[in-house]
Amino acid sequence: MQYILETSVYPREQEALKELRILTHNHALAIMAAAPDAGQLMEMLLNLVNARKTIEVGVFTGYSLLLTALTLPEDGKVIAINVNRSSYELGLPVIKKAGVVHKIDFRKSEPLPVLDELLNHKENEGGFDFAFVDDADKGSYWNYHERLMRLIKVGGIIVYDKTLWGGSVAEPDSSKPEGKREGKQTAHELNKKLSADKRVQISQIALGHGITICRRLY
Repeated sequence: MQYILETSVYPREQEALKELRILTHNHALAIMAAAPDAGQLMEMLLNLVNARKTIEVGVFTGYSLLLTALTLPEDGKVIAINVNRSSYELGLPVIKKAGVVHKIDFRKSEPLPVLDELLNHKENEGGFDFAFVDDADKGSYWNYHERLMRLIKVGGIIVYDKTLWGGSVAEPDSSKPEGKREGKQTAHELNKKLSADKRVQISQIALGHGITICRRLY
């Protein structure tokens, strides 16, 4: 993993992303940040679908959000949803300095009300190209999925982060403290549902804490 980062990821990482990654490293919850190798793949996916309108559920300090904003064209827009602004405010000076804050529509809210409000407007159905989900409320991922499947266009992509839960989904319960088993089980249930969803083509990849890429088929 370190070889990949040092050989293929960090040399291509834009300076603003590097600055935000280093800034986030000292945060008490730094583990919540999107992994830079996953971010590199996400940048390629954004380019492959020619993304102009995107959604991000869960922002933290904004590494993946900044990456998205840097990748989108000048008139692109990302709706970023987070329950608070405190962590986002930490990364905001870097985002402003990068000159992409005008592409970001930040919504301080629980995600479901924002997604439902978007769906109240008919023109939003199939109106988005890409979504990235890395929210703390893993138990709501399937509810997000059902809404995003209406918001993302056919051929568009949804990326779910931390779906391997640090690899713990493949470990026996006895290897984890009881308090940490719920997160593992939640991730496992999501993985089974995504695997069974014939509306999407999926690829689950061991980057960071695991990401699952879903391409909407119909």
